[in-house]
This record gives sequence, C-alpha cells and structure tokens, in this order.
Amino acid sequence: MSVAKNLAGRVALVTGGSRGVGRAIALALAEAGADVAINYRRDEASAQATLEALRAQGVRACAVAASVADADACDAMVAQVEAELGPVSILINNAGIASRGLAVADTTAEEVLRVMSTHAFAAHALSKRVLPGMRVQDRGDIIMISSVATRGLGANGAPYNMAKAALEALAMTLAKEERAHGIRVNVVAPGLVDTDMGRRLVAATQGVEDVRTLDATMPFGRVCQPEDVAHVVRYFVSPENSYLTGERVYCDGGGPLAGRRVAE
Repeated sequence: MSVAKNLAGRVALVTGGSRGVGRAIALALAEAGADVAINYRRDEASAQATLEALRAQGVRACAVAASVADADACDAMVAQVEAELGPVSILINNAGIASRGLAVADTTAEEVLRVMSTHAFAAHALSKRVLPGMRVQDRGDIIMISSVATRGLGANGAPYNMAKAALEALAMTLAKEERAHGIRVNVVAPGLVDTDMGRRLVAATQGVEDVRTLDATMPFGRVCQPEDVAHVVRYFVSPENSYLTGERVYCDGGGPLAGRRVAE
C-alpha cells in the first residue's frame, strides 16, 4: 500500500535513530516524504546503513553522532541538522537506555542521573532547542517515546520508571504551553518490542534467547514490531492529526493476555 507524501517539505530529527524503533520511525517518516536526520551514539555502521536506506527513498538525510545526555552536544547536533537540512519541525525523542534492574536500596545516585539524563533531561534540552524554529513554521510536532513501564511502575526499575514518567510529564506540560504556536506534543508508549533492547530484556528476565518464541503469548499472536510503533508516530505528526496534543498511546496490543506477564 502506497503512503501519502504528506510530510514533504518537513525536517525530522530522530534521536537513537540508527537501530530498532528509532530506525523504523526514521524510515516511516521518510516514506511519507520528510527529510530525516538521525542521531546515534557509537554504532556508526548501523547509522550509515540507515542513512543509505533513507536516501534510497529519495529524501535528504544526515546522521549525527552525539550523546543526548550532553546538553552542549545536543545544541551542536541541532545546529548541524539545521545547516544541512533546515529547521526541524518534527522532533522524535526516542534515545533511551535501560536501568540495571536493582531495588531502590541498591541503586546509586549516579545510576539515577545516568538514566534520567538520557531520557528526560535530553528531551528537555532538545525540545527547548528546536522550539524557536518550530514556532515560526506552519506546524511543529514533538513525540516522546515512553514505555508501558509508566503504567505498571514495577519493582527493581526505579531509575527507568522515574525517567519515563518525567518524560511524559514534560510532554504534557509542553503540549499546553506550545499549542498556541501550532506545536503538537504527544507520547507513544510501547511494551515489549522486537529490538536489540527487547531481546536483551527477555533474555535477562525470562531466559528467552529468541523473542519471537513469545509470539503465542502476545496479543494478536506476535511480539510488537518496530514498525507498529513507527506507524503510530507517523500518524501523530501527519496532517491527518490536526487536533490531538497532550495524548499518550500505549502500543502494546491492549496489554498482556490474561494470566500472562509481559516484559516491560
């Protein structure tokens, strides 16, 4: 099925965009005609492969290596994207890391800061940086990629739970502040997704080496794919969404099946 080129003329920045959910989002936005910048931290090979896939769709694209936990690096990254592609009108705050799965009693302040910096502080810094340019465009969109962890707030994950909850609080606050400027801010919160991070999670928590062996235990008979998340994001930033802001969509097939516990 062909996809309408309804994002042509817009520039998107996707953090953590070289692999997994971020890569799928970047490709989905390019498929709809957006020029796309991806951010990555270390995996240059994956970034280059994603860059080639983006350009193969006929859009302009660039890749920027930067740690989103570094505010100065965030400033420099946005400046580079603006110089190469133009002002950002779509920001996808997707970059993330896992916490170490420890109880609060065993978690260091450094661990809390590490996870909060990547998820929440980075999203604040990047959103603030792109807002002036978004405000003078016809439309702006900011999407926060959160997690169903904020619904369950399970044990042994306080830094991650805190970081994603703060990310969502930022989104809801920004949505109210920026709607007068035509900027929509929304949250997409996946459950378990078939990515490198998802595979590591189920290997560590359930001893499962192949995440697809869990298909029969999942809603609709399969594990969520990165493209499932990407399509929700693409709808949110498209002209088809003219009136939704400050919303959160859980992308988890409606939650675990009865009697089943799904890794979050």
